[in-house]
Amino acid sequence: MPPVPRRSFDVVHDRVRKILVTGGAGFIGANFVRYWLREHPDDRVVVLDALTYSGNLENLEPLHDCPGFHFVRGDIRDAGLVAKIFAEEQIDTVVHFAAESHVDRSIYAPDAFLSTNVLGTHELLKAAVATWGRQADPGRYRFHHVSTDEVYGTLRPNDPAFAEGTPYAPNSPYAASKAASDHMVRAYHHTYGLPVTTTNCSNNFGPLQFPEKLVPLMIVNALDGKPLPVYGDGRQVRDWLYVEDHCRGIEAVLERGVVGETYNLGGNCERANIDVVRGVCHALDQAFERDPSLTLRFPRSSAARGDRSESLIAYVTDRPGHDRRYAIDASKAAREVGYCVRSRFEEALQATVAWYIENEPLWRRVTDGSYRNWIAEHYRGAV
Repeated sequence: MPPVPRRSFDVVHDRVRKILVTGGAGFIGANFVRYWLREHPDDRVVVLDALTYSGNLENLEPLHDCPGFHFVRGDIRDAGLVAKIFAEEQIDTVVHFAAESHVDRSIYAPDAFLSTNVLGTHELLKAAVATWGRQADPGRYRFHHVSTDEVYGTLRPNDPAFAEGTPYAPNSPYAASKAASDHMVRAYHHTYGLPVTTTNCSNNFGPLQFPEKLVPLMIVNALDGKPLPVYGDGRQVRDWLYVEDHCRGIEAVLERGVVGETYNLGGNCERANIDVVRGVCHALDQAFERDPSLTLRFPRSSAARGDRSESLIAYVTDRPGHDRRYAIDASKAAREVGYCVRSRFEEALQATVAWYIENEPLWRRVTDGSYRNWIAEHYRGAV
């Protein structure tokens, strides 16, 4: 690969950054904070998180004694709190993860998605302009917005992958709320000169993910011998991205991305949902074969009787408006900022399964009664 050209924001490398990470106690946010402080130990990272059902302070527990880390519990919609953090912490960089992000929940309760994803993003944008000023120096300041491939809608089997110029066509309240937030970020750049970048990522998986999403839900259900609910025929295709590769991609955009630009970050790994579920089952079976003592810790009812974990798969009614295929063309990010995926899907999936086995107490604590009731309601007939 040819050398990656340096961008104006690289000058920030020569000083300590003061970064506000919103939603930093959630899955991707916590992985990013851990990654960033490991790779940039001199930086100051302030996490703002409301600690709703999917945010967990335990995700950040290894950092609590880190001198560069500070946690604030609060809502991004709280204008006074956001302004106070910008001023007191002298924030020069925002990495904005905070969002309601589960499509199923957006179908049944869309109001929270509009409020957090649109209005919350707007409060952050207003605070950035108020603190940094209009036409803020792009060599000193950056507002990075983390979005999703779902804003582009759905693809047919032979359609080319989503590129940065693909027209937006969101098909769920979640996707529509993220599309609206993307447009607000763009508008603040063009109207007020706010130095922004945006990344649209594909489906993430890895450690710390709240078990309502496909991969962790399949892992924890299989460990407990419960049905593995698969929507429709399970042939919906997604591009899968290991969370640490996503963190590296955001780092590359922060350091070398062009202000005002959008970069798609994908895993170059299209898989049908049913194949991902089977991959989880295979990885679990391998783990139990390597360590038979695991059968004493986890029920795995049918599998424990000699069946493979795949015997737990249960097809359920498809959800409304379920997009058939997503795929990401990450060639712009590779070309302009040096983005590349280092993880092989199968190995990353095995590592993810191993993490959930090793960290049973953590996910047991977060899957409380309200979570179990929600899963039972939305996967009727399978749980």
